[in-house]
Amino acid sequence: MKAVEFIYRCEALDTDLPPRPDSPETVKQRLDTGNRDFAALLDDLHESGGVMRRVVHLDPRDLGLFANRPDAMRQRPFAVVLGCSDARVPVEMIFNEGPNDLFVVRVAGNGLGTEVLGSLNYAFANLASGLHLAVVLGHSGCGAVTAAVDVVLSPAHYLPLVMTHSVRGLIDRLLLGVHLCAMQLRAVHGESVTSREGYRSALIEMGVAVNAALSAHALASEIAGAGPQTVWGVYPLARHRIWSFRDGEGDCAGFADPPRDEDGLRALGVTLARSDRIVSLLGSP
Repeated sequence: MKAVEFIYRCEALDTDLPPRPDSPETVKQRLDTGNRDFAALLDDLHESGGVMRRVVHLDPRDLGLFANRPDAMRQRPFAVVLGCSDARVPVEMIFNEGPNDLFVVRVAGNGLGTEVLGSLNYAFANLASGLHLAVVLGHSGCGAVTAAVDVVLSPAHYLPLVMTHSVRGLIDRLLLGVHLCAMQLRAVHGESVTSREGYRSALIEMGVAVNAALSAHALASEIAGAGPQTVWGVYPLARHRIWSFRDGEGDCAGFADPPRDEDGLRALGVTLARSDRIVSLLGSP
């Protein structure tokens, strides 16, 4: 029998729970460890079978128990996560976290529209004492990025969006990053890259990463000096281990800092275009 059990265990109030992280580095370490354990759990199930279990320990105050206590139900997340609204990306679960640990904002394509920024600025203004990290999380196979890629590859796909202002606004915010990816793929692999069998898949995967990095850059600029450290990463639906690109390391597990400027963004695009991850998707010339 193959099965995975995710158990949320509510301990007694006087039970010692793991301390909450109190710095950007300890938050990154906790989220990275949680995601690594989540991915390993599913890998172990695939490889060996049996019943695999993951226990997430909860503070009873976060579930409204002991409501007569002054600290009951107080918001106290230690990180903000801006993610996509895709139902296949259960944000708390993939980080092995429970309620009240993460302040999660989700929108198609994890873009920084007005409502998203309003929600994030609320968190930064009202929960600042406990927030230490802001994460922009993209994911493989993103439908919004895919739609933007299809518009770039065939502008006729844009016509049905003209009268649908809400959807068009989401796609418009993604087009810049997709155009940048297309330019970098041609610069690295030549103009003929557009005729390779895996070009669309490679452009989508690259677009997901660049979009997350761009959103993280924009968020870091928006909250400069008034908010937590900002990082980005990509969650692969099939493999579950978050990846990114870091200077000097290339393709790696975990989060990366956003590009600082235009040169940094261009360098990220070139690195992605040359990476084994993208080259393997492109296929043979």
